[in-house]
Amino acid sequence: MSNHPSLFAPLQLGGRLLKNRIVLPPLTRQRAAQPGDVATDLMAAYYRQRAGAGLIVTEGTQIEPRGKGYAWTPGIHDAAQIAGWRKVTEAVHAEGGVIYAQLWHVGRVSHHALQPGGGAPVAPSAIQAHKVKAFIETGPGAGMLVEPPVPRALSVAEIGEIVALYAQAARNALVAGFDGVEIHAANGYLVNQFISAHANQRTDEYGGSLANRLRFLNEIVQAVAAVVGPERLGVRFTPLFAGTDEDRVYIGLVEDDPHTTYLEAIAVLERAGVGYLSIAEADWDNAPDLPPEFRRAVRDTFSGKILYAGRYTAERGARLVEEGLADLIAFGRPFIANPDLPQRIANGWPLNPLDASTLYGGAEAGLTDYPTYAHSTQGEAA
Repeated sequence: MSNHPSLFAPLQLGGRLLKNRIVLPPLTRQRAAQPGDVATDLMAAYYRQRAGAGLIVTEGTQIEPRGKGYAWTPGIHDAAQIAGWRKVTEAVHAEGGVIYAQLWHVGRVSHHALQPGGGAPVAPSAIQAHKVKAFIETGPGAGMLVEPPVPRALSVAEIGEIVALYAQAARNALVAGFDGVEIHAANGYLVNQFISAHANQRTDEYGGSLANRLRFLNEIVQAVAAVVGPERLGVRFTPLFAGTDEDRVYIGLVEDDPHTTYLEAIAVLERAGVGYLSIAEADWDNAPDLPPEFRRAVRDTFSGKILYAGRYTAERGARLVEEGLADLIAFGRPFIANPDLPQRIANGWPLNPLDASTLYGGAEAGLTDYPTYAHSTQGEAA
């Protein structure tokens, strides 16, 4: 059959049959057309090349102009953006792929230069983000990393408006032809800011107790599920159990009790009938693995599909699936450099190395020019 057969068992998700358990996760590439943050033909080619994945989740796509923290990232809040994404979904579907849009709002991880009217970024509380940078354009195709400023705390009325913007972005995703959507509730961005006691010091119904800090997440999940159906909804978390001081390595906030915080957050998803839970693990060099007891508690708490991401090898991912702790495994860096990654895993073919200098911005180089495996006996191996 193939190497790692557990990764090649089909799986039902959101009314679609996924052909394997291998996922292209959300990967920011900063190549949207300017002005307007519109998905391009080049982006459609990139996703089409990787349609051998069981599931593709797009790069984060901002639900509104204030949700942007990095120049040249795509949006999904106006007609031109919806039309751009339709080219992407049609390209993936033509190859028999399944693609979800990741709905993104960065909250405080932004900058005046990225905000409408040069305003302050919005957040649960007026607390500056540290150990993280935004990225602003300084000229055509040129930009720089900058410290986020002190954000402005959202009013209760504005929180309700943002919940409605998530629902509208989900409607836009359906119009664009996506098979479902993922709520980005990870990596220290807006939803994560509400969950975290480090970023949320509100004294109203959205702050204080853990139940209150989870209210924003719950309202978004309910609003988006009402649009797409809960079975076509995923939610991504980063339950970090340790941090790092490495420069430019920031994937979220470490809670005082991450185990309890995230099991309660996952329980929100379970009650809503969410289709899948995505957990992005610490991915810096020598990062700690998630505690095994946490993985088991996640499985005990959540009856939907569970997706793990974080520097997985095929061997390690297959083992989690075989142990019943995961249903889907995402491969980020390897999938960027190997558009035919599922075939390479199945056949044990070697992998292209990643060119890290071409990850963000630019054009074809590092996006669509990685070769598929040219094997002298490919006809026999297939």
